[in-house]
Amino acid sequence: MIVYRLKRALWYIPNKIQAKTAPVKYAKRSGVNIKGKVAIYGLPNFGSEPYLVTLGDNVIIAGRVQFLTHDGSVSVFRKYYPGLQLIKPITVGNDVFIGFGATILPGVNIGNRCIIAAGALVTKDVPDNSVVGGVPAKVIKSTDEYLEKARAETLHLDGLKGKAKEKELKRIYNIR
Repeated sequence: MIVYRLKRALWYIPNKIQAKTAPVKYAKRSGVNIKGKVAIYGLPNFGSEPYLVTLGDNVIIAGRVQFLTHDGSVSVFRKYYPGLQLIKPITVGNDVFIGFGATILPGVNIGNRCIIAAGALVTKDVPDNSVVGGVPAKVIKSTDEYLEKARAETLHLDGLKGKAKEKELKRIYNIR
């Protein structure tokens, strides 16, 4: 038992370090199908079947996102129906942002050019060019509408960093 725990710890520690320092490499090594450039911030959970998750090109995943490829609730019925399992793949298209704490359920396909709001529970397919949010997630607006509003509200702080950015934001929002 001690040898098993030691082996597990020796496997677990480097994996957790890689998950934090090189999350895309960790996702690939875990089996996630990555079809292009992907950025991962924080520690998403790709579930027990990461090989059933496919990510397109230009996908950005915020922290604490969960990809659930199976429905564990059917386990209460396995004494009546041995082997009962609901397992389905998840597909994420191109040009997709998935916000902090979002959960994607089994069988969901997220289209191209989509934004998934923070905390969203995505239970159904998301059509192309959609912003979705809520529990369960619903279409809020098109990404074209979102982009139009974002362009109108942008602060044009390109290139500002550190103290210069802080100073400008405080000036804009009248914070002393």
